[in-house]
Amino acid sequence: MRSSVATPLDVKLMNTTAAVLFMAFAGLAIVATARWVSRLPAFDLQGISVSGDMNHNNPLTLRANVAHSLAGTFFTVDLARVRSAFESVPWVRRAVVHREFPNRLHVRVQEHQAVAYWGADAESRLINSHGEVFEANVGEVDQENLPRLSGPEGQSAEVLAVYRALAPQFAKMELPLEQLELTGRGSWRARLDTGASLELGRGTAADVDARVQRFLKTLTQVTSRYARPLLAVESADLRHENGYAIKLRGVSTLVADAPKK
Repeated sequence: MRSSVATPLDVKLMNTTAAVLFMAFAGLAIVATARWVSRLPAFDLQGISVSGDMNHNNPLTLRANVAHSLAGTFFTVDLARVRSAFESVPWVRRAVVHREFPNRLHVRVQEHQAVAYWGADAESRLINSHGEVFEANVGEVDQENLPRLSGPEGQSAEVLAVYRALAPQFAKMELPLEQLELTGRGSWRARLDTGASLELGRGTAADVDARVQRFLKTLTQVTSRYARPLLAVESADLRHENGYAIKLRGVSTLVADAPKK
C-alpha cells in the first residue's frame, strides 16, 4: 500500500494565494474590458424617443431641454438624472426612462392634468387630477372656468376630494361651486359663481357633505317663500346644529321705523 504524503502547509498557502490572485486579476480584466466596451463609439447615444399624451409639450422641445443630461454612452448614462431633467420641465408630472440597445433611450412622459387653481388669485399654482400642486403658466390651461381651491400646505388632495363630493350637488341646483377653502383652523368655506358665500363649518368630509345636503334640500322652499330665485342667495351659514342662516338679496328682516306723527 502506498502511504499518502501530506501537502506541506506553506505549499497550501502558496496555492491558495495563487488562486486568489488569479481570480482578482481575472476580475480586474473583466471590469476593464467592460469599461472599454461601454465606451466604444458604437454605444454613443444616437437619439432619444419620447412618447405619451402631451398637450403642453412636444418631443422636440423636451429633447432640447434635457440635452445637457445626456452625458455618457448607452451603458454609462445616468437614467435617474435624465428622468429628473424631464420631470423638471413645466407640465411634466412623471417620466419613465428605458435603454434601447444599442445606442438609444426611450422616455414615456405623463403630463399634469389641471383640475383646479390652488391658492390666492395672484399665484400660478395648479392642482392636478391626483390632488398634487404644481406650478405652470396658467395661461396654458386648456379648460376654462376651473375652480379655485385653497388650504394649508400638504392638504390639497383633501380639499380636492371634498370639492369633488360637493360640486355635483350644487351643479344639480344650477349653482356651480366656484371656490372652496379649508382654513388654518379647519373650517370650510365656499363661494358660488353667483357670488354667494357659504360657511360650511368644521368636521370631516362626511360632516360637510351632510350639511350641504340639508341646505340644498330645503333651499328652493326657502327662496320660494320670499318669491326669490336661487340666484338671490347672498350668503348662508351652515354651522348651526339644526338648521342654517341665510341672506337673500332683496329680502330684509329689519322692521321699518314707524312713521312720525
